[in-house]
Amino acid sequence: MSSVQVSAGDDAAAALRLERGNVVRLAIAQALAGANSVVVYATGAVVGNVLAPSKSLATLPISIFVVGMALCTLPAGAVAQRYGRRAAFMLGTGCGVLAGLLASLAVVYASFALFCIATFLGGVYAAVVLSFRFAAADCAPPERRPRALSAVMAGGVFAGVIGPQLVTYTMNLWPAYLFAATYIGQAVVAAVSAVILLGVQLPRPSASDRSGGRPLSIIGRQPRFILAIVCGVVSYLLMNFIMTAAPLAMKFCGLPQESANLGLQWHVIAMYAPSFWTGRLISRFGASRVVAAGLMLTGTASTVGLFGIDVAHFWATLILLGVGWNFGFVGASAMVLECHRPDEKARVQSFNDFLVFGTMAFGSFLSGGLLASFGWDMVLWLSFAPLLLAIIALAAGRRIAAPAGQGS
Repeated sequence: MSSVQVSAGDDAAAALRLERGNVVRLAIAQALAGANSVVVYATGAVVGNVLAPSKSLATLPISIFVVGMALCTLPAGAVAQRYGRRAAFMLGTGCGVLAGLLASLAVVYASFALFCIATFLGGVYAAVVLSFRFAAADCAPPERRPRALSAVMAGGVFAGVIGPQLVTYTMNLWPAYLFAATYIGQAVVAAVSAVILLGVQLPRPSASDRSGGRPLSIIGRQPRFILAIVCGVVSYLLMNFIMTAAPLAMKFCGLPQESANLGLQWHVIAMYAPSFWTGRLISRFGASRVVAAGLMLTGTASTVGLFGIDVAHFWATLILLGVGWNFGFVGASAMVLECHRPDEKARVQSFNDFLVFGTMAFGSFLSGGLLASFGWDMVLWLSFAPLLLAIIALAAGRRIAAPAGQGS
């Protein structure tokens, strides 16, 4: 064996170790940072119900959380394209720490406005966290990108345990101020996530990366990209639409907060646990079929919820909703990776997330008002409309082949 072959082998082994190290760190950070979203969803509507001037505004903090996600995606993508993903990660985790501290102060001073500011910053953090999946794809060669993406998403399984347990064990630590200690704990977890992310080694943006490639107007006209957007939007919209209302609906039905916490725990575990094999399913069956399975599971979740309002029905709805979201969103994210060139990745990925979270914000705003005015059943019935749209889009796009030669 020649020295050139040995050197090439050593380089390949070193690249593989770097790839695995990055993916592991991103998965751990996903687990810690994912607790931020769980805490907001578990407590936001409950705290909002106490602090808001009108009960119809109870879910407004969660809606503002989603708005923060939507508005941050394009600026975060610009930061990543110019200064690298790690700079965007540090910006996001900083917002996460600040979100927890401000939310705690909002509870202490009974300030609904301050609580909404805190959840907005929490949304900024959550948007950056969701870019971890694309950062993992950057680390891997094309054939391993779906698995790298889903491996990082699998870190959310632990977020499904960390978040609800953080709420359960800290919510009454400061008896006079429900959840104040929880939000302090949330800030600490965000700080630990920042330390983990400092170890992620990603290449600095090159001059060609900064140039940005083709205009978004051209990329956005690709049928495959349009299909990815529709499926990603509907998958995330319906998950957020139903999950936002669920904890408050459980309270309205006389169920204890602990049951809502556990329901969200199993929901988040169901969101991320399939990621251990979603990448393999995409490689074997294709992203479109995996997305179709996710949409069917989401429809099943809404159907189950219509059959009862006891703990079992709420939990079954949330679990099925979580698995459906995973297949739908991870599958749609894999479609996005097929639609851009390497120098376009930051802009295209952030544009995709902007559209997903922007539409999701509408659903979150609508969810609280519908629940307060018409009840839980109406929330579930309305979920079938966007679901039907996505199914029609998938059926129409069955013969649309992925763009050749444009893998990220």
